[in-house]
Order: sequence, then structure tokens, then C-alpha cells
Amino acid sequence: MFHRRKIDPRHIAVYVICMLVLIVLLPYASIKLFPRILEKEATPYGGKIPETVEIYITKQDKSVTIPFEEYIQGVVASEMPDSFEEEALKAQAVASRTYALGRINAGTDLCDTVHCQVYRSDNISKKVKDAVNDTKGQVLLYDGNLAAHALFFSSSAGKTENSQDVFSGTFPYLVSVSSSYEPGATHKKETQTMTISQFAEKIRTAFPKLNFGEINSSNIEIKSRSEGGRVSEIQIGSQTISGTDLRGALDLYSARIKISVNRKEITLTTSGSGHGVGMSQYGANGMAKKGKSYREILSHYYQGTEVSR
Repeated sequence: MFHRRKIDPRHIAVYVICMLVLIVLLPYASIKLFPRILEKEATPYGGKIPETVEIYITKQDKSVTIPFEEYIQGVVASEMPDSFEEEALKAQAVASRTYALGRINAGTDLCDTVHCQVYRSDNISKKVKDAVNDTKGQVLLYDGNLAAHALFFSSSAGKTENSQDVFSGTFPYLVSVSSSYEPGATHKKETQTMTISQFAEKIRTAFPKLNFGEINSSNIEIKSRSEGGRVSEIQIGSQTISGTDLRGALDLYSARIKISVNRKEITLTTSGSGHGVGMSQYGANGMAKKGKSYREILSHYYQGTEVSR
């Protein structure tokens, strides 16, 4: 004969608590502990552009408030030569406006240095003003969201980079593309030659917490390259560092590096200038010279995006 088992209320309480942990607390903890897994780059773009913006002026050690579009004029004038083609300047205006708006939406302050975007108000030509005015209010969108990380750089030497190969974030519109229209680009095949001991001293100074052991001609070797051709990893002594770190340690124009080593000296040859992610400015100018519009330039360097309005 079977007896009904009496349900202990304490068991019910434990069950309810466990379900609450699984349904409520665990997802919450996941978001807090691992935000990058779940974060979205931006909410859907609503078309709102601020009338004014606050900029920190480094030399004056103070913040000033100026009209947003005047700020973009100063950025374009400072970030791209006004001798460039009009369509390239328009592309720069849209990219800079998008990037600035992304920082504003993220609650990040704006400054006048390369930490944000270079801004000056004393070098704005009519050509730059026209490029900004002709694209007034226009930004880059990806899947209806602001393409907030509309990065740009000087020249690529042939191919741009995937964002995750240079920075920590992965963005679908920042992928490696060809950039063949750069005949007028500066920083082509620039070399630095130094003794192995000088090289070792610079590396140790840049990374004081790493133990490289003995650094000599036999243990300096490029281990891998990115899709864009830049150094991903390089072995130096007993350590392996990134190409981006090497570039910073030696103050090189680019991480697109070739190395030649003999017993006494090392020669580093770089091509291109900048981090290599997003729009190549010289590439944009080359495309404009070939008759491409600013919209075509932007859609090439920021894959899958479209210009608003």
C-alpha cells in the first residue's frame, strides 16, 4: 500500500529560490560580469543631431560650447588636407560627424586632440565649409543603428584592417578591404636602422614588466600577420608582443612592417600611416579622383553602411 508523501514547505522555498536565481539573478549577473557578450553598439538612430557641443580646448585648459556643425568643420580642416578632392572631404565630414555623435551618445567628453578628433577653428577654408554644409546632419548607419566607430586613418599601403585585429572590439562594418587608390600617399617604405642593443633598450623601456631575456639577431622574428598585412605578433627574445605594441614602442608610422636583421643591426621598413582600421584618407582621395562620390567612398570603407537622409 502506497502512502502520500507529505510536502515539506522548506523544500518549496528552496525550489522557488533556485528558480529565481536561474530566471532573474543569473542573467543579471551575466550582463554585469560579461557586458561585451550582450552589448549592442547603439540603439536605433532617431535622427537627432545636437545643436551645440562642448569641447575641451587643451591649450586653454577649459571647455567651450560651439555649434556642432562648426565643430565638424574644424575637425575636417584639421584631419584632412583641404587640397583633397571635394568628395573625399564630404566623406571625412560624414565619418567625423558619425564618430563625434557616437562619443556624445556614449556620454564621453570631446577634446581637440587625437584622443578624440583633432579640432582647430583657425584653419577652416571655404572648401571645407562647403563639404560640411553639403552633408549637414548626415551620419553613417549600419542596420538602422549609428555606426559609432567610424574610424579613419591616413594611408593603408594597399589594404585596411579588421577592427578586431587592431583593437579589442569587433564591428561588422570595420572589415579589411582593398585600398588601391593611394598613389599620392605619404609614408611609403620608410626605414629605421639601429643596433640590436639600441632596439633591445627601446623594447625593454617600453615594456618594463616583461622579461625578454637576451635579445639578439636569432630571436627577433615576425610570427604572424593580419589580413591587412600588418604584423600581428612578433617574437623578441623570450617574449611575443603585438605589432601594434611594437609600433608604439618604436614610434613607427604603421604596423605594416618588414624587418631585416643581421648580427649587429636591425632595419624596420614601414608602409602606410595610422592604425589601418576604417577609412583610408588617401584612399578616399584617390577614389574621389576616379570619380567616386562620397557615398560610394563611405560604403566601400565602412562595409554594409548607408548614409542617413
